Formats: sequence, C-alpha cells, structure tokens
Amino acid sequence: MTSTPDLSATIREQRAELERLRAEVDAWRARFAGAGTRDIAFANSEAEVAPLYTALDVAGELATDLGVPGAHPFTRGIHPTGYRGRLWTMRQFAGFGSAEDTNRRFKFLLEQGQTGLSTAFDFPTLMGYDSDHPRSLGEVGKTGVAISSLADMEVLFDGIPLDQVSTSMTINGPAIILWAFYIAAAEKQGVSADRLRGTIQNDILKEYMAQHAWCFPIEPALRLIVDCFEWGATHAPLWNTISISGYHIREAGATAAQELAFTLADGFTYVERGVARGLDVDEFARRLSFFWDIHNDFFEEIAKLRAARRIWARHMKERYGAKDPRSWMMRFHSQTAGVTLTAQQPMNNVVRVAYQALAAVLGGTQSLHTNSMDETLALPTEEAVQVALRTQQILAYETGVPNVIDPLGGSYYVEALTDQMEREAEALFAEIEGIGGVVRGLETGWLQRKIAESAARQQWEIEQHRRVVVGVNEFATEADELAIPVLRVGEEATRRQEERMRKLRAERDAGRVKAALDALRTAARGTANLMPFILDCARAYCTLYEIRAAMEDVFGAYREPVFF
Repeated sequence: MTSTPDLSATIREQRAELERLRAEVDAWRARFAGAGTRDIAFANSEAEVAPLYTALDVAGELATDLGVPGAHPFTRGIHPTGYRGRLWTMRQFAGFGSAEDTNRRFKFLLEQGQTGLSTAFDFPTLMGYDSDHPRSLGEVGKTGVAISSLADMEVLFDGIPLDQVSTSMTINGPAIILWAFYIAAAEKQGVSADRLRGTIQNDILKEYMAQHAWCFPIEPALRLIVDCFEWGATHAPLWNTISISGYHIREAGATAAQELAFTLADGFTYVERGVARGLDVDEFARRLSFFWDIHNDFFEEIAKLRAARRIWARHMKERYGAKDPRSWMMRFHSQTAGVTLTAQQPMNNVVRVAYQALAAVLGGTQSLHTNSMDETLALPTEEAVQVALRTQQILAYETGVPNVIDPLGGSYYVEALTDQMEREAEALFAEIEGIGGVVRGLETGWLQRKIAESAARQQWEIEQHRRVVVGVNEFATEADELAIPVLRVGEEATRRQEERMRKLRAERDAGRVKAALDALRTAARGTANLMPFILDCARAYCTLYEIRAAMEDVFGAYREPVFF
C-alpha cells in the first residue's frame, strides 16, 4: 500500500513535471509564432485546431473517462474483445430497379463476402407511394429498389434465408409498413419475427430536420415509432427498431459537433416518448441503434464516435435511469460520407473512402458501408461496389488495425478532441432544451437554420479556397476527366412494377384487403398499437400507398412550414 508521504511526493513530482512541460510549451509557442505557416485554414468542420497537443490539454480524469473496452462509459468501445472477437459487419448499400434486379445484386454481394444486407429504396417507396401512383412517374427504381407490397418483398429476398442474414433497411416515413412487409415475407419462408436480425432506420425526426422523406405530421409519426419499440421488444427482440441517424444531418451541412448533438438529442426524445408510453426504459433502449456519417477530418471523426458512446452511456444511466448495461451501450453503423465524393477525378473517391473507413474502424463502429467511387454520378456498378467492399476487407485482413482495441486511446490530441466534442454537444443540448426541445426546434425551424448556416459557411470556405477539395478547387486538370462506367436504370423496372401491381390487384382477396384497411383506420383513431393491424394489411397484400392512405385519413399529411 502506498503511504501518505509517498503519495504526496508523487503528486509533487507530477505537478513539477507539468510545470516543466508548460515552460517547454511556452518556449515552443514563441518559436512557432515567429515561424511562417501555410496560408490555409487549419480547421476541422467546426473550428481551428491547435498545432500541438500535450498532457496539458487532457482532462485530469483521463483514466475515469477512458475506462476499458466493454465497460461504462464505453469510450473505448462496447465489446471487451473489440474486433478480436468479431469484425464489424461489412455492408454495401444496394437497391435499384425492380425487386428482381436488387435480388441479383444482393446475391452478388453475398458471394463476394459481404456479411450483411443494406437496402436502398427508390424515392416513391421512401415517400410511401406505390410504383403505379401518378407521383411515382419517372422515379421508379431510379435511386433504389421499388417495393410496393409484400409481393415485391418476397421477390427481393427470394432465395435468401432471412434467419441467416442481417438486413438493414433505410426507410423512415413509411418504415413501419416496410418492416411489416419484411416480417410477412419471413413468415412465408417459415421464419418467425423473433429470429430476425437487422435494423429499420425509422428515424423521422431527422427527416423533418434534414432529409425530408416524410408522410405524417410529427406527433402521429412519433406514435408509430413507439409502436415499433413496444411491439418489437416482445415479438422481435433481436431487431433494432430504430437507427437514429446523424448521417443525413451531416450530409445536409451540419458540423461534426452538430451531427453529434442533434442526433443524440433525437435519441433522447425517442427515449422520452417510449417512457411516456409506459415502457420500461430497459425494455426497449437496448435495441436502439445509431448511424453516423464518417467525413474527411480523420481525427475529428474518431473523437466524435468516442464522445458519442460516452455521452449516451452517461445520459442513459444517470438521466433516464436505465439499469441494464445493454441500454447504456451505443451500437452504431457508419457510412463514409457521400457528400465528399466528387464527379471530378472520380478515382480520388476510392482514396477518400479508404481513409474514412479507417476512421470508422478506429472509432469502433459495429457495421460499415463504404461508398462506391461512382455514387456521385449514378447508382454504383458491380465493379465499383466490389472495390468498395474490398476496401473494407483489406482494412480488416491486411492492415493489422483490428488487432488492438482503441489504439488511439491516450493520444493527447484524440483525448482532448473527444473532450471538446463532448463539451460542444452538451452546450448544444442546453440550447435545444432552452428552445423547448427537439420537436419545438423543428416546428420553429431552429434546427434547420443551424444546419443551413453551417452548410453555407463550409461552401464559402471551399469557394474561397480556405478548404481544399482535391480535383475541384485545387489540383484540377485541363485534360479530359477520366470517364468511368455508370449504371443506368431504364424504364423496364416501371413496366415490370406496373404489371406486377395489376396482377396483384386482380388476384388478391379484395374483401380481405378492405377489412384489413378498415380495421387499421379504426385502430388509428384510438390508442392501440398499430403494428398488428399493419401486419394484417401486409399479409392481405394491401399495397404501400393503400396502407399509408388509410393512416393518412386519420393522421393527415405533413406540410413543411416555410422557415427561410
């Protein structure tokens, strides 16, 4: 045991060492100030960064803030074994044309070694419209796969055993309907909901904030999300009923700190709505997941992910009283930043994506999508997707990076930046609370304006050459740009979808369809959980828009206020 005099001597020595370090740093600062530096902005997405970080920049409670992997506060990761126990799930966002087209792409990706499926839907599906709806004209299958009913979902996963894959679905406004289609398709395969693994994005708050794919007004939309929490906790305990997404907030122009704070604030709002329903926080919080954008500033992104885990753990334990350690753990998927891809010199995108993927892994992601080099031009080709997947596989199997858990832990810069990100997020939480919370912030446009202001500032920095984009505002070439193959989605998907829907409407039981939709409308007027009613509609082969319209008859449609 260390005696009191020994401890006092150790403290004096540490203080003396810090004083010597402070003197050395002061002398260095004087030399630094007298030397020349390049005339650019030495900044991350938020602000200037210091040229040097030392022990003086790290908080005194470093050991407490760091901890060990797999234990509160989870700064160093949520699993004690890191990637030594299990690598991250490798996903490639896939979806285009008809269900048949995307089914073939899914099987190609699985054959290439992908370990999870990630589904992109076309814009009509994202908005809750059938492929043969007038508003779908010209958009069917263009930006993702067209799914208008259980029949489409059955084709999408034909020959893919749903009890053996993890499936992510990027859908929000009509998310509960697409989840019902998936569950019903699994039932057709003989797979019950309690055996399904995957994630439905289902994050409507960020839609009002950034991406704008919505169906219903805010309050009924939140009701449907809590219905998913409640139903999933009992019937689909392995399924993540929401993926609270910072990705689209960042893509819209937010800084890293804003992405962190606004996303976590959305998460806290969902927790509060679940508790208000009467759910025990530990009943649903352990199935909440997150989705982060991994941008270009390498260290900032790593610090963001480490800070996110720590903040979530603290708030869930101390603010919301969660007792299950699984409720404290932030589990998340990451995707490299689509907004950083350039049409100019598209091969450069391979390099950007590789560095972003490295940042995601060093930040401890559980799942990762790497963008393809051609995604700024069109939906990715098989060749481009293969390169993007190989990027992850080289990272996993050739670099040695997964061998050590949180290898940057203890870095003066990374720890100081993690602390800074945490402070900035907490300051933004206080601002959001001061304006009345997330929902009020959306209704008044406060959150939208914050993102727009950041986007405008970043664009100005690019235009003024304060922020370099290689191949765009610097290092451009006078020669013809390199042309790469791009995927073109024709009108065949539209014709195929229209034919399938004509056949579906002719062959299904019209009486069963009407009864299911009527029951859903009646339930929507009350307070019952709507998931069982939506499932009945799915099983009866009601279409996506028919189910949306039934609820819209009760809830109304969302109309965005004018903020600018």
